[in-house]
Amino acid sequence: MLSLRVALRYLFSRKSHGAVNIISAVSVGGVAVAAAAMVIVMSVFNGFSGLAESKLSRIDPDLSVVPAEGKVFAGADSLAALLRRIDGVASAEPVLTEQAFAAVEEKQMPVTLRGMTPAGLTASGLGEAVIDGAFSPGAYAALLSVGTALGLNVRPAMGIPVAVFEPRRLGRVNPSNPATAFRADSLSVGGVFQIEQEEYDRDLLVVPIAMVRRLLDYDTEVSSLSLTLAPGADFKAVRAEVEKALPQGLEALDRRQQQADAFRMIEVEKWITFVMLAFILAVASFNIVSTLSMLVIEKQQNIGVIRAMGGSRRFISSIFANQGWLVTVAGGVCGIILGSALVFCQQHFGWVKLQAPDPAMLSVDSYPVRLDCGDLAVTAAVIILGALIMAAVAAAISYKKTRP
Repeated sequence: MLSLRVALRYLFSRKSHGAVNIISAVSVGGVAVAAAAMVIVMSVFNGFSGLAESKLSRIDPDLSVVPAEGKVFAGADSLAALLRRIDGVASAEPVLTEQAFAAVEEKQMPVTLRGMTPAGLTASGLGEAVIDGAFSPGAYAALLSVGTALGLNVRPAMGIPVAVFEPRRLGRVNPSNPATAFRADSLSVGGVFQIEQEEYDRDLLVVPIAMVRRLLDYDTEVSSLSLTLAPGADFKAVRAEVEKALPQGLEALDRRQQQADAFRMIEVEKWITFVMLAFILAVASFNIVSTLSMLVIEKQQNIGVIRAMGGSRRFISSIFANQGWLVTVAGGVCGIILGSALVFCQQHFGWVKLQAPDPAMLSVDSYPVRLDCGDLAVTAAVIILGALIMAAVAAAISYKKTRP
């Protein structure tokens, strides 16, 4: 405790040489800036992750029942009827998704074909995203994403049908007639929608599920079951009941799990950036070594007095070890407080704006941020690790420079 009290006195006392004061301030400031940058950058990634998660509700179901392996599973209609009886489940509708080829006159493009029931269309909220044409769940018509509509150069008002081609899944193919390798159907364009998510807006074509089953020669097979929960339902409790009712080989995914790849990419970018900033923090922490070296040189007279009073070399090295971790922790704490304050201000006032040629195209006008306690804990852990290293370095320097 005595060595810690002496280290605290050295930390706050004015040095006899002004250069030592300046270098000490720069060292603490470097650690503080690096720590603040870690907090801010990680909060920005949290903000973008939360923004992406908030956008998923426009089309992704509350729960999606999918096969653990493979693309489709059978017996979907009977399973959907069973799941609808679970308290808290408002709807359970089959969805069949497959890659296909679409053509409108001379325009052609590959599309993601999604077959849905009228009830499933209504529950998905897709009607709220229609920007051209009309949303009529019961009509035998196609809903095109904005990317599909642009690629095929078609609009509902044109009255031109969309032809859909699917490779034949069953039966023999006549090599002399390549057209027999495909099954085809066509239907009118009912509307064009825009989700503001590239995955959906790029090439999605929504059609009645009966059409997709006919093209693929399926009876009761589906890619997934889309479950919509009743308002006010306990999500965790309903999910637990759904998972109990599922046969082996099926699993229930929430919205975040349905878009696992997108969120995994955000997390990977976040932690790669964190590692880079942690390296910068380590470099800033090693600037403290120069401060400690100069401090040991400056306090040689004090060290002599302590030695004359019976202080051991180990006691003197512990003083400067405490000094090393105190400087690192002081900078880290200041950085965390500063970073948290800036994140708080951005969250409530939105000072830093997103730059775009047309601000109306953005769903938010300022950088989204969200402070996470786990990120603060990880940042604090990195700072503590740096402080321990600095303590060991300071102890070694002071022990070496102290006369036996």
